Amino acid sequence: MAGPEPEGESEPQTEAGPAPEPEDDPAAPAPLHVPRTPTGNAEADAQLDRLADVDHLATDGHVQVYEDVHRGLRDALTALDARPGPPGPPAPYSSNDSNRS
Repeated sequence: MAGPEPEGESEPQTEAGPAPEPEDDPAAPAPLHVPRTPTGNAEADAQLDRLADVDHLATDGHVQVYEDVHRGLRDALTALDARPGPPGPPAPYSSNDSNRS
């Protein structure tokens, strides 16, 4: 036979704080695990690595990252176009050359 419960211990003890989130919360951000292959260009690779940031953001935060990466890649390509390249190949021999007899 159980005796009377001591005062103050009639209810189970619970920890204070928020309830733990279930691990399979479909609304939680989930990594996409999209492979990112290095390009060999440090600036482009840094932009591609930035795409990993979306793995930890809610969907509404993806657009800002994608636009930032797009802007960075566009700037990198523009910088490549601005660099002077090697000289072009010489002009092909012309059959209309006036030095021919």
